[in-house]
Amino acid sequence: MKSIEAIVAIDENGAIGRQGDLLCHLPADMKHFKEVTMGHSIVMGRKTFESFPRRPLPGRQNIVITRNTGWQYPGVTVAHSLEEAIEAAETSTVFIIGGAQVYEQAMPLVNVLHLTRIHARWASADAFFPTIDMTQWQEVSREHHKSDHRNAYEFDFITLKRRVK
Repeated sequence: MKSIEAIVAIDENGAIGRQGDLLCHLPADMKHFKEVTMGHSIVMGRKTFESFPRRPLPGRQNIVITRNTGWQYPGVTVAHSLEEAIEAAETSTVFIIGGAQVYEQAMPLVNVLHLTRIHARWASADAFFPTIDMTQWQEVSREHHKSDHRNAYEFDFITLKRRVK
């Protein structure tokens, strides 16, 4: 049985992106993302994949969901549905990494949520994470980080586990 986990950086309003890009550049979050996902399968939509400056992400099985049956990219596993992507995962832990539509579809299956909560709000945001019903989740860790010369915003790394029903 595969563990389905999601990893996402969100602002105070639940925003995750704007104009096809991340809200901001937080080097500490990029490092955290790499540490958490390294060696695992990562599942994303095609637009998310195409937003990466270096693609595919090294050290991970990159699985891209697309409706385009002719789309392919070297070093990428192509899937045409979330279910197909999870089935194609070669590791026991599968990370959902975006975008908004993929998160929306995957949330009912996710059992661990890795949040980077950015303590700011972007009025220009146009992509949002699904609403998190905290009655379904238990916070298991939180690590606060102040802004510094490399990271312009305060943020928390938060890990949530789904409560057993």
